[in-house]
Amino acid sequence: MVRACGLLTAQKEPVPLKSIEVELEVRDHVATVVSTLNYENKEDKPLEAVFVFPLPGDAAVCHFNAKIGQTQIVAEVKEKQKAREEYDDALSSGQQAFLLEESLQSPDIFSLSVGSLPPGESASIRLEYVTELAVQADDGLRFCLPAVFNPRYQPQGSEGAGVQVTSVPASLVPYSLSFSARVSSPRPISKVESNCSLDPLQYLNTDQTQATVKLAAGHKFDRDVELLIYYKDAHQPTAVVEAGQVSAEPGSLMADSVVMVSLYPEFPQSVTSSVASCGEFVLLMDRSGSMSNTRISSARDTLLLLLKSLPMGCYFNIYSFGSRYEHIFPKSVEYSQQTMEEALKTVVQMEANLGGTEMLQPLKHIYSQPCIPNQPRQLFVFTDGEVWDTKEVIDLVKKNSDSHRCFSFGIGEGASSALINGMAKEGGGHAQFITGTDRMQPKVMQSLRFALQLAVVDISVTWDLPKEVSVTVLSPPITALFPGQRSLIYAQLSGQSSEAAEGCVTVKYSLAGHPSENQLHFSLRPAEDTGLTVHKLGARTLIHSLEEGEHRGWQDTKVKEKVVQLSVQSGISSSLTAFIAVFNNNGEAIQGPLLHKNILKHDYVDCTLSPYQDYEDLQEPSVLTMGYMYADQESYDYVGCTLNPYQNCEGYMDADQESGDYMDCALPLDQDYETSVSEQQTRDPLLQLVSLQEATGKWLLDPALPTALGKTNEEVEKSKPVLANKEIWATILALIWLHGLKMDSKNEWDLLAMKAASWLRAQNAPWVTECVEAANLLLGCSVMKEALGL
Repeated sequence: MVRACGLLTAQKEPVPLKSIEVELEVRDHVATVVSTLNYENKEDKPLEAVFVFPLPGDAAVCHFNAKIGQTQIVAEVKEKQKAREEYDDALSSGQQAFLLEESLQSPDIFSLSVGSLPPGESASIRLEYVTELAVQADDGLRFCLPAVFNPRYQPQGSEGAGVQVTSVPASLVPYSLSFSARVSSPRPISKVESNCSLDPLQYLNTDQTQATVKLAAGHKFDRDVELLIYYKDAHQPTAVVEAGQVSAEPGSLMADSVVMVSLYPEFPQSVTSSVASCGEFVLLMDRSGSMSNTRISSARDTLLLLLKSLPMGCYFNIYSFGSRYEHIFPKSVEYSQQTMEEALKTVVQMEANLGGTEMLQPLKHIYSQPCIPNQPRQLFVFTDGEVWDTKEVIDLVKKNSDSHRCFSFGIGEGASSALINGMAKEGGGHAQFITGTDRMQPKVMQSLRFALQLAVVDISVTWDLPKEVSVTVLSPPITALFPGQRSLIYAQLSGQSSEAAEGCVTVKYSLAGHPSENQLHFSLRPAEDTGLTVHKLGARTLIHSLEEGEHRGWQDTKVKEKVVQLSVQSGISSSLTAFIAVFNNNGEAIQGPLLHKNILKHDYVDCTLSPYQDYEDLQEPSVLTMGYMYADQESYDYVGCTLNPYQNCEGYMDADQESGDYMDCALPLDQDYETSVSEQQTRDPLLQLVSLQEATGKWLLDPALPTALGKTNEEVEKSKPVLANKEIWATILALIWLHGLKMDSKNEWDLLAMKAASWLRAQNAPWVTECVEAANLLLGCSVMKEALGL
């Protein structure tokens, strides 16, 4: 066991990492990211530093080099165990070594060991990766540079923590960030938005297909840097061909040309305006400690909207999870006024009080339930992404992908993109991220609309190529595409044609019974591209497909060998390989004992303990809980450093230290516990009105209705047409208020309003026109009857 032999003192001796520089190159739907990490050892002894940082879950690391002083070394991809042995051998012989490897539990966690730095020496690490940009519900492409890396909850008894992250307050992060982006596309760039302050977008040509943007001065890297990129004609399919690498082994993937086809169908209004009236909706809500305060409050409001918007005739159930899980009903029940009310009684009492974040067990229970005939299962998962067994969770979703669709929602800064995107991708659904000041409700309701709509089916891809050229598709087949989904297809083109200069790919699919066909022509003689971005993404896609057997322990050694071979040839990291670079320092051994120091990513945590440090130590002003130096380098045990290493805490500890159960220990740094309990937010009028709606879609003329509308009971009663039915009048009042005064929130209430209009039409009641006129007069609106769907 490694013993902690010291902490950084109140003198705030600097950690080795001094600055981060990031350059982003966006090419249509693909991004290349170059990060440069600058270090300096200001200790009077040689230093081994480990830096743990997150990447997008589907990223392909494709370049890694290090510069020590004036000497530059480039890393090679090697089989992981071999790379580790070379790294250990180099350190033990006094050489400098750099190692980059992927976490076995989650592909978006990378650990960077920068080896031994002599006293006073500087080192610069350059890391390059490529990734596909996720398409958002509003057609924007999302790039996220994570600044916050939430501790991952690891269930008790699980093995192999491997990579561990210590968190500190943002104000103590001692390094700086610079960030710039260049965007290019065959289509004009409409706009680039961000949650951080940007300098104005600079177009580089007249047709606005190229532009640059960078962070405004003074950014503190205290939040994720999120870019949203919007193109004109976003739904136009494209085919991009990239020439192979001349120096690559003939016949290999890197030597041949690779084509990337993007498919992002546009759904006509006739399809998006109609919704299904069936389905089994299973809602899985994270109630771990890190979901406390505003997150769980927003989650309750979101569940209210979801329950009110479900169609009559469907089935539903609500699960919640932490260290254990709960469900409202033993099995999914038919949606009715009674079952809706029963569910809402539980929802309003939900708190973030279930401890850790163990998602696997509730998922297994959900999938063990038999599917209901003619009720397609739709799973909605809400989490802040602080799970440890990401790959196991995603694999379980994939295993059950034939029986359901999965819609996932990442809540808060630092939600794991590997988890959120992976679950949605393997479950054929859609992923959404709720960060900063984003409201959860509109994004969730947008996904519910997707879940209720028809999908693109009968997808086929055919290739028309000269007889000398053959094609090998690298991507798994596409079975269905839903609104808001985009698919990228990678294929290897082998052989050359002396005559034909063009190839063609035809994509056919059917939507709502209507066939569609797209023919895309592409060059068979593309210009040489030294970046090889498409090749690397194609290799990444094939590697990920082959890696699906990892949870079985790689029983197929041929598959393992192929992954390693492909990874080494393409320079793409995988779960079986690592980047290794060794610099022998002119043969001179580095003098002095080696120290180990963790470089920290910030979070809103202010409570960091070693397993051997007393809680009272945190009260001493002379102690700055900001790092560890380990004397024992032999065991390489980097685990164990916070109250509960996988929970966000602010100094609140559970009495039972033996069990490691810190269920009541999850508060943001700036949140006062007493205040959070005593203060009750004023209820949003929209949510007040929504809460009064019946499962059938109607409203009753309840005394609470006028209050939600901002009117008195007398005003509402007096304005009602004399012969009008009370329920008809109440429902029309609610619809006029929504359409007349809450259009800015239409994507939140649209589905429940459609249900209300459907109920009104079914009544075939008289006096509807008179009620609409009277409601407009009372509420000061001018909404047409047709706008209500009547």
